[in-house]
Amino acid sequence: METHVKKGAWATLALCKVEDPSRYGVADIAKDGQIKRFIEKPPKGTEPSKFINAGVYVLSPEVLHLIPESRAVSMEREVFPKLADQGKLFGHVVDGLWIDIGRPDEYLQANRILLDNLKTKPQPKATREALVVRNPIALEKGVVVEKGAIIGPYAVLGKNVSVGKNARINDSVIFQGAKIGDSACVEGAIVGEEAVIGKNVKIGRGCVIADHAKILRGVSLADGTSVCPAKEVS
Repeated sequence: METHVKKGAWATLALCKVEDPSRYGVADIAKDGQIKRFIEKPPKGTEPSKFINAGVYVLSPEVLHLIPESRAVSMEREVFPKLADQGKLFGHVVDGLWIDIGRPDEYLQANRILLDNLKTKPQPKATREALVVRNPIALEKGVVVEKGAIIGPYAVLGKNVSVGKNARINDSVIFQGAKIGDSACVEGAIVGEEAVIGKNVKIGRGCVIADHAKILRGVSLADGTSVCPAKEVS
């Protein structure tokens, strides 16, 4: 906000530096912070800088007049280039953690970072005998784990998740109400709300199981598999 006022900008974008900017909107930024050009998702190797749009803007009311009415408008492709041409678009470089959690691998990375910073070490409620907890993990209320299960490291279990006997969950996020069957293995995956993972199921790294999906007994899903909501896989 201070940068915005000081520069007399109409729009100021939070910028961060990344190794591969081709997936994002990239700013060609001058020494004074003015954005000379704004290029949305340039081909790899053609980007003018490593500074990308971090998705946080300060906008002055004048910008509203540049947005056409009654249709969808891309700020990045339609509005920001006009502001750049007028010398009214500036950037403010922010340091610290920035992750695109719209990508499953980076979403899991964000969870790992957060888990590493947990001060408490939660313990799941075991219905019977011993289970193995490998911190860091995070648990919501109502999580129940059967004997012989191994939870963690880097496991996040949502509200009322149930985990069967001898199941293994690591480097994964399990959303509320999901059921993980006996001897199932979930590694490096995201499991949606109320999804059911059957007995002896193997969920490979990078898999995304959507809400209410059912993976039936004995199924193995290859790395990177996505299962649609309410889909049944046998």
